[in-house]
Amino acid sequence: MSTAAATNRRFLSLSFFLLICYAAWAAGGSSRYPNVAAWYNHLHKPDWTPSHELFASIWMSFYGTMAIAAWLVWERLHGGAFPALKLFSYQLGLNVLWFILFFALRSPDAAAAEIVVLWLLSAATAIAFFKIHRLAGILLIPYCAGITFATVLNLSISQNN
Repeated sequence: MSTAAATNRRFLSLSFFLLICYAAWAAGGSSRYPNVAAWYNHLHKPDWTPSHELFASIWMSFYGTMAIAAWLVWERLHGGAFPALKLFSYQLGLNVLWFILFFALRSPDAAAAEIVVLWLLSAATAIAFFKIHRLAGILLIPYCAGITFATVLNLSISQNN
């Protein structure tokens, strides 16, 4: 394969992972926006709840690093990365489901139960990625920290409402 073709292939595969991750972010976010003002703002939240703007910008960067991490794993092993990428796709799907449970269905309790599973799958994904490509695993650490924070916040909201 020529250098230009290899570069194009790598660019396309990175674009694919970015598209998938940001599509998941958009899918989750679409269930959020119609319900924020009408419902979320009236929930009893802890004082340390970040603003919507801060949360959105941080999570936007998490989805980008998730995409790069998945791409690095794919680039390292291609088809051999399937089990790790399967974990990745499961946790990404659960990420979208959390938004639906919490915001669209207005169920902090169901979302709290689901996010614990999401946290476990995210940690398993980071470990699997780390074994394949060290940087890919490291790139998922901020995301796992974000899921940890979101889990504690969700449990607090669930308990107070």
